[in-house]
Amino acid sequence: MDTETIKNAIVKNVYYIDSGKNIAMHKHNKHDEIFYCMKGSGFGVLEGGDVPLSLGKAFIVPAGTMHSLKTDEEMTVASFLIPLVE
Repeated sequence: MDTETIKNAIVKNVYYIDSGKNIAMHKHNKHDEIFYCMKGSGFGVLEGGDVPLSLGKAFIVPAGTMHSLKTDEEMTVASFLIPLVE
């Protein structure tokens, strides 16, 4: 896969998450996911436990790993789905 194809395959999103939002555990089999905290704080959730996520910090989820996000207040994150290159 050439670099232009990879660049075009990256999925970018911004999510606002408040304490009342329930994000179900899920996985992406063919993408790694990177969450970057833009505002607030919370946790990246993995089956093995929670990872603190705060302003300017990132949470990286390897492809095929069950994950979610949660917060006790509010949090805004940028999300990048990066395709696996085989």
